[in-house]
Amino acid sequence: MSGSRFYRPSPGSLTAVVVCAVLLILPAFLSGYYTYLLASIFEAALLAVSLNFILGYGGLLQLSQATFYGVGAYAAALVLTKTALPFWVVLVAGPVTAGVFALFIGWFCVRLRQLYFGMLTLALGQLVWALVDRWYNFTGGDNGINTIPLPAFLTSPRGGYYLALVIMAGSLAVMYRLIRSPFGLTLQAIRDNPVRSAGVGVDVQRHQLTAFIVASLFAGLAGVLHVVVAGSVDPSLLDWTKSAEVLIMLLLGGLATFIGPAVGAAILVVLSMVLGIYTDYWLFVLGLILVVLALFLPQGIIGYLEGRLKKKA
Repeated sequence: MSGSRFYRPSPGSLTAVVVCAVLLILPAFLSGYYTYLLASIFEAALLAVSLNFILGYGGLLQLSQATFYGVGAYAAALVLTKTALPFWVVLVAGPVTAGVFALFIGWFCVRLRQLYFGMLTLALGQLVWALVDRWYNFTGGDNGINTIPLPAFLTSPRGGYYLALVIMAGSLAVMYRLIRSPFGLTLQAIRDNPVRSAGVGVDVQRHQLTAFIVASLFAGLAGVLHVVVAGSVDPSLLDWTKSAEVLIMLLLGGLATFIGPAVGAAILVVLSMVLGIYTDYWLFVLGLILVVLALFLPQGIIGYLEGRLKKKA
């Protein structure tokens, strides 16, 4: 038809569709353990990509992303154990609670820059961890909350797998669109040159605070997935070591590459589970991997591959 325009999907979107189709049928061929392993990867991938949103594309040194992950997990666990509200409320309570905490913490932090921003996020995050770790009457303290009741459709590994897959895929699609929206492009301009961005009339602090909250919403949603997959929560979810683990996922996969953090998350989760069977010192192996990355692949695995493809093109 004259003048008509036909939509031609990009190779990236076709790849995403194929991957999702494979992941949808995969549980039919896997045991319960490997289904659980993949669900854990989906949870970790969502958390890693949420940090990449604020750090890789926003340029903000967020050192306490696990705080909002843990807040979301605890909010979901408390709703499930202390109320009779429907499960959809849990899906909302986790990210919303994380977003409220992010609004409070981010309001102070965005007034600082670079390392000072990171240190303040770390300090405030550890305050939240200490509160959760000591509030025995409400959060269970260092014992956490165990045997969390879940709806019947989530009691099997496949139920948790499909919920984690749907939420991860939907969340990644939303973040992908946000990164390529005018807001996302403005955020990247602020990352590259905040002074010049402010000079042309961009409200730098407002954009950074918005990005901080958005990243925390998705981290809180990843926390809800942790409750679904693991069935329990404890204060270690909010600890700085968890935030460091998520940061390693970014460095492993590739900072500021959209799919890189998800790849890094998959590698780290598999390493922790496989090596954990044979040794209690798997973190030593992880340290060696980081040394290799720092020396030979500072841009991460996906960043390296993208660079090679650009050179060939």
